Amino acid sequence: MKSKVGTILLSGLVAGTLDIITPILIYAVILQKTTALKILQSIASGVFKQDAYSGDTKMAFYGLAFHFIIATIFALFYFKIYPHVSFLKNNTIISGVLYGIFVWIIMNLVVLPIVFPILPAKSLDFPLLLSILILIFCIGIPIAYITKKYYTYTSNR
Repeated sequence: MKSKVGTILLSGLVAGTLDIITPILIYAVILQKTTALKILQSIASGVFKQDAYSGDTKMAFYGLAFHFIIATIFALFYFKIYPHVSFLKNNTIISGVLYGIFVWIIMNLVVLPIVFPILPAKSLDFPLLLSILILIFCIGIPIAYITKKYYTYTSNR
């Protein structure tokens, strides 16, 4: 990728796509605990609260849009800090793993409690570990790789 904006958008698109497809495959298709529509409506409920579950597919599209906006914001943040944090340049996989954990912390300990003041207690179990792994492999590592590719390309010009 040759442009900053293009790199950030690509990172957000790749991370957002992986991060929405994976939970749909796991929770809706494999485990059959929910549906893709409910997953997307749950994202929309951050803004629309209970109205997001009205059965209207428009809410699913809002949820998808919010999801990609959030993924792109995380891509933008990583892109902006990358040149200033030398650790991120040293090992892309470790940086991606740590960034995925960082994203999980921000989403689960900051954003969700602000949006939903009453949340179930978290315990160290398989669903919690799975949610962290999804963010590591679907958000952290792809964003780290795409960002590194941009900065490597621009530094070699």
